[in-house]
Amino acid sequence: MMLLLFIITMALSALASLKVRSAYNRYSQVPASSGLTGAQVAQRILDLNNIRDVSIHATPGHLTDHYDPAHRRLVLSEENFYGTSVAALGVAAHEAGHALQHQQLYAPLQWRMAAVGITGIASQIVMWVPIVGMFGGLLDYKLAITIMAVAMGVLMLFQLVTLPVEFDATARAKKILAGTGAIAPGSEFQAMSKVLDAAALTYVAAFVSSLAYFLYYVLRMSVASRED
Repeated sequence: MMLLLFIITMALSALASLKVRSAYNRYSQVPASSGLTGAQVAQRILDLNNIRDVSIHATPGHLTDHYDPAHRRLVLSEENFYGTSVAALGVAAHEAGHALQHQQLYAPLQWRMAAVGITGIASQIVMWVPIVGMFGGLLDYKLAITIMAVAMGVLMLFQLVTLPVEFDATARAKKILAGTGAIAPGSEFQAMSKVLDAAALTYVAAFVSSLAYFLYYVLRMSVASRED
């Protein structure tokens, strides 16, 4: 059952990732008529919202874009920092959307930031307990299953909170890009939307996967309790 769950969740994640890359690769070849770069769009969004304490940086790699709330950094992959495609502008606006959430104290983002520490601990537990416990025999079976269930529950809740954070950032990006004219209405806007909507699927896949593992360990806890 564990092997089957692993195969299904890996396939789900792979399909979501493939869809994102396919949409991005396709629409990164479509130039935005505004001629703006991703960095310029991100800076424009920050300026329009009077955000002065967030810096914008380029980083190597493919789709390595992210917003770092701890250091107030908006990090764009080089292809999106310098790029002028509808895909680059969409990704840049999405990350800028997180900066707006931070400025406005958007509750789900605050929850996710607060949960980073415990989520990191849960990730370590999920990695090491099966090795030192179930396989190494250093932990009681029922205790190991209980620890795994709790850890997977933390990871599942983190992924659940991530969903509104990402969906909201995407909605903000679409609204801002349309309102500022950085993306032209019609085919450009539709292409940009397809990239961002595909990216949202990766977060849905991550939540479904974490939920599946959480339920699996809860089921094993229930079985172990009945056997006692």
